[in-house]
Amino acid sequence: MNDSQVHVVSHPLVQHKLTLARSQDTTTDNFRRLVREIAAMLAYEATRDLPTELVEVTTPLARCRMPILAGKKLCLVSILRAGNGMLDGMIDLLPNARVGHIGLYRDPATLEPVEYYFKVPEDMAERLVIVVDPMLATGNSAAAALTHLKRSGATALKLVNLLAAPEGLRTVRAAHPDVPITLAAIDERLNDHGYIVPGLGDAGDRIFGTK
Repeated sequence: MNDSQVHVVSHPLVQHKLTLARSQDTTTDNFRRLVREIAAMLAYEATRDLPTELVEVTTPLARCRMPILAGKKLCLVSILRAGNGMLDGMIDLLPNARVGHIGLYRDPATLEPVEYYFKVPEDMAERLVIVVDPMLATGNSAAAALTHLKRSGATALKLVNLLAAPEGLRTVRAAHPDVPITLAAIDERLNDHGYIVPGLGDAGDRIFGTK
């Protein structure tokens, strides 16, 4: 997809770990670890443009002015439940980030998102909000989450996924053309049940060992 707002992280370590995560033979504990590691690397890429300011610091040899992150801390928002599998890896890199949660499930008949939980910090307008969910399949849940966050005051948003289907990217880009997307791969398509092919299966079930 030729879109400046969609960034596929082609780093060899990301792709290597993603391939291991795709395998049906990867155990629950290893899958969980791989998702955490990939999420940390995606967070690194998604935060490349964070603003900085100079502060004075004294090293063992001299006093100097060096860059530090400027402004309010970030907010990470997990789309439940699979998004929680990415949170730890991102918090490893961004330990001061606030965390919000949006509970959405996909109606198996319509494939449309149904919201059941929403809890985020009150000062969303003052923070960069990074929404995380391993799979961008139909894109309906991500688009709904971004819409709700904007209604709650968020003005600076990014979306981070492990995998996306072209259909899901088109849905989110149409609804939220202002939101940059960082991900590890764009797969071939969705199947008749709304799963990404070749994908990696149901990320939530594999993270939490529920199947």
